Amino acid sequence: MRGGGAGTPLPLSLLNVAGVFSETPRSWQPPQDILWKQSWPDEEPPLLTGREVKSGRPGDPETLSIAVMDSSICALELLGVLVSAGAWLCSLATTLMSTWLTLSTDLLPTEIYELGLWETCVVQDLGGLECRPYDSLLGLPPDIKLARILMCVTLGAGLLALLLAIPGIHLVNSCTGQLDDLRCKRGLKMAGGALCLVSGILGLIPVSYIAHLTVERFFDESLPDVVPRWEFGDALFCGWTAGFLHLVAGTLLLTSCLRLQRETCNVSVPIPLMGEQPGHPFIRTRSEYV
Repeated sequence: MRGGGAGTPLPLSLLNVAGVFSETPRSWQPPQDILWKQSWPDEEPPLLTGREVKSGRPGDPETLSIAVMDSSICALELLGVLVSAGAWLCSLATTLMSTWLTLSTDLLPTEIYELGLWETCVVQDLGGLECRPYDSLLGLPPDIKLARILMCVTLGAGLLALLLAIPGIHLVNSCTGQLDDLRCKRGLKMAGGALCLVSGILGLIPVSYIAHLTVERFFDESLPDVVPRWEFGDALFCGWTAGFLHLVAGTLLLTSCLRLQRETCNVSVPIPLMGEQPGHPFIRTRSEYV
């Protein structure tokens, strides 16, 4: 070995051992295809889809790199939230409307009677409207009591489902990007979808029950033909629409969760096999799929 004079360059290996080279910046990472070819030159690098979880350097906190989200999943999430909001508004309108049942007679053709959950109204042909609330809660018919309770529960469950589903979609930055937070997003979305299904079922029960009773009373042969009969009002159709929309919204949200779960099964988690040495960049040499 020759001495390192002023004009004699030192060998590359001696410079490397002596640590003359400055430390490579910590932010630099070699391309994945190069590292893969260094470890397994006969195999092709894997295609990364969905989310890639990259482990940081020893001692550093774990970082999460989110790849491009599938557009179909985002569309399902957004569509589910919008449909859920529309379903809740329809349920609210159904609860407040006084046109659950309507009645018109030949004796008074200029007046139409309307029956709702909270009041009864009389509509005249000249445009007059007179409504009167129920005097007593205990004096209400059993079907009206049941409809009141179930519609109020439907509104509460639908609102809670909407409040849970909105932070769960990926268009809302409600999480910091960690893996546990993404699982929390999926859990919120699944809870919102399940509550949407419950709201749809609860909303369809009172509407269908009152419609069933109305049909039975309309075709009751024990009543004379001159006796007026109640018929379907606009609120019943609005309630059926709300229940159907709640079911559709819950199905969309749960479907997006299932599709996201299948995508995350193909997530690549790079795991370092060699420790970092001073003066050398930290190199990942293997990718393990979970």
